Amino acid sequence: MDVYKRPYSQDYPVVCMDESPKQLIEQIHQPIPMKIGQPARIDYDYIRNGVVNIFMANEPLMGKRVVQVTESKTKKDWAKFMKGLESQYQKAKKITIVMDNFQTHSPSAFYETFEPQQAKRLWDRFEFVFTPKHGSWLNMAEIELHVLNGQCLKRHLSSMTQVQQEVTAWQQNRNNKNSKINWQFTTPDARVKLKRLYPSIDD
Repeated sequence: MDVYKRPYSQDYPVVCMDESPKQLIEQIHQPIPMKIGQPARIDYDYIRNGVVNIFMANEPLMGKRVVQVTESKTKKDWAKFMKGLESQYQKAKKITIVMDNFQTHSPSAFYETFEPQQAKRLWDRFEFVFTPKHGSWLNMAEIELHVLNGQCLKRHLSSMTQVQQEVTAWQQNRNNKNSKINWQFTTPDARVKLKRLYPSIDD
């Protein structure tokens, strides 16, 4: 919560990062159009074409987000996404990343993907702030993923190319609007809601 209260700084931007799967579904039959004002009839017989992964990074104070669709969510996928994200902040001295403590989010991901010198350079570019266990909802990137799913991915898409096209159009539109999140959850709120996560002190 204290990280979210930091004022905007070009030298030390705060960026939230998360990832989410998207199932690829191909419709066998086209929806049957209905009368005006009524929803189309949809045949729920479909073909599963696998799953893709969506990486989301958003800078809340600037209303900026970076989204990438990948075939998987391995350590190397994450490391490459983080390298691309770092390139968006070349003028920054240090980039604060808020994310969950998933097993792929580790220094070894950089060293398994890049040469040691580049891996260390990338790792040193970030300050990682991990959300607490069972508290990933504190990551504002989850909100952006929810908006993305609701606005353009909440329907059948059959290929990774289709998902990429939808995500790219959504990202450009939302960035152009400078859409920001009105975050109002504070440290006092967290102490009440997350009381069970704090250690108890005996009198």
